[in-house]
Amino acid sequence: MLAHTLTIVVNELNRHLVDEYGAIAPQVALGNLSEGFAGGGNGGIARDMLYLSVVNTREEKTLKNIQTYVRNDAALTVRYENPPVFLNFYILVTATHGTYINALTMLSRAIRFFQFKNNFTQDNVDPSSIVNNAPGSPRDQVEAFKMVFDLYSPTMEEVNHLWGTLGGKQYPFVVYMMRVLDLRFSAAHGEAPLITEIASDFVHKRAAE
Repeated sequence: MLAHTLTIVVNELNRHLVDEYGAIAPQVALGNLSEGFAGGGNGGIARDMLYLSVVNTREEKTLKNIQTYVRNDAALTVRYENPPVFLNFYILVTATHGTYINALTMLSRAIRFFQFKNNFTQDNVDPSSIVNNAPGSPRDQVEAFKMVFDLYSPTMEEVNHLWGTLGGKQYPFVVYMMRVLDLRFSAAHGEAPLITEIASDFVHKRAAE
């Protein structure tokens, strides 16, 4: 589900760059910067791209205390299941362009895009963004979703640790916190009929003589 969620965002950003700047897609992709860049037979990722990378994950603890059952009043049943896991993801957006001014230009375009559109739902994205490059298994796809991107400002110490983990070479970047994606497995633990009537049978005992 996470892969599909970020793929939708990548597709939307690519569409924005094509429509507003006449860019030749794709300009944006998912990638792990720690793999290094392609060349010399070492695999890696391509240069001159904007990459979205997951660099941290945190649980949203304020949403943990929710009920473990779902009522279906039409069918008069109740479905029992564990509550979903609500997560916030820290997304690193990096411009890997060989020319520094091009990297800054593309990064500023990305920042302006998320300023213009920081809320993504199935109703406000292009239908093709949901379909293109979607995971093959339906269980890995999202249906109803809402992602909110908030700009996150790491400290200099956090920046140092981040780029040290990714290989030590820093590129123009920005970090967003994507909230809140709920992850759940679409299977219930059990199902039972609703209680629709309570019957009481009172028996009066004769007082002892």
